[in-house]
Amino acid sequence: MSTDQFGLTGGDYVPDPGRETAALIDGFFEHVAATLRAHHLPAGLLAVMRARHAELESANARLIVDEPARHNLRITLALVAAYEALLPRLGREAALGAVRAALIEPLGAAVREGTRAMLDAAPDPFEAMVAVSKSREEHAFGKGFVFRRTADDDRRYLLDVHRCFYHDVLVANGAPELTPALCAFDRNWIEAIAPDRDGFRFDRVTTIGLGGTHCPFHFTRTGAGEAG
Repeated sequence: MSTDQFGLTGGDYVPDPGRETAALIDGFFEHVAATLRAHHLPAGLLAVMRARHAELESANARLIVDEPARHNLRITLALVAAYEALLPRLGREAALGAVRAALIEPLGAAVREGTRAMLDAAPDPFEAMVAVSKSREEHAFGKGFVFRRTADDDRRYLLDVHRCFYHDVLVANGAPELTPALCAFDRNWIEAIAPDRDGFRFDRVTTIGLGGTHCPFHFTRTGAGEAG
């Protein structure tokens, strides 16, 4: 069975936000359902969350600035809907932890394995990773994010995110404390990078969700595994 469920190894990866978001949301609510069972909470709460999710999507439709934003809004508001229902029943820390786990864990292994497969198949892992980043910036994130590239050459790709659509949506819905969960989802692909093996490192010292002024996504060659 292929470990690359997202088609990353072809060298011409283009995200499919609709399909990927649907899989993420399905996995999210399935994980939340397991959380309800683990805490002996009514199974009917899941339907309440789903209904609330639909309400939130309608109420926040004005935030959709392009097609990627439509999908990013859906997953962000799924977190809000679940958090609202879990918060009074589990308390803040447990509710945050449950939402974070439901976002990260269902597709975590697939993202790590797909990223690792792509890097192993690439003649130049640094170049391949930068290409994926640029593709996702255009097709999966879009105008709801503000990107600034401070370096883009054969040795460094230094991307800074100065506006995060996820955070903006969460602030608008009174739940900015959920932003770090979305930041943490990136650990799934970050942890697949092996600097000694791939010839580059990734650095992200902070994020907007963690109180930073921007989110640095910095890819830098380390010397090993360089092209040419």
